[in-house]
Amino acid sequence: MNLLTPSAMWMNYKDESDADHAVNFASGNIHLITTKESWDEKISEANNSGKFVVVNFSASWCGPCRMLAPFYSELSEKYPSLMFVIVDVDELTEFSSSWDIRATPTFFILKDGQQVDKLVGANKPELLKKIIKIAESVTQDPK
Repeated sequence: MNLLTPSAMWMNYKDESDADHAVNFASGNIHLITTKESWDEKISEANNSGKFVVVNFSASWCGPCRMLAPFYSELSEKYPSLMFVIVDVDELTEFSSSWDIRATPTFFILKDGQQVDKLVGANKPELLKKIIKIAESVTQDPK
């Protein structure tokens, strides 16, 4: 019989939930940003191709973030003309602080590396409205 201590049970639970988090947040057409260099690379790629970037500052422990993850993934697949990225605020603490993240999730929409819109909180209708607005501007712009 294999008995686990409460802390060992928590570690097993935590590992399983972290694995779920990675699967949920990295699914679809989402680029997981784990370093400042990968951020710079994706922003440069978006700038060169004229794409808007939708940035999701999130955390693995954040219930609303986890709840919104499948929706964010669906958006990334539905709007391939946009680049979707996710930043874990706990993995890139200093970087996230430089964006003045005070709550998760926080979404930024960037064009040419500059903020054009922002949404704080897990508000699906508002996020969808913002994504549709920028997606429509992309289809109207011949660039």
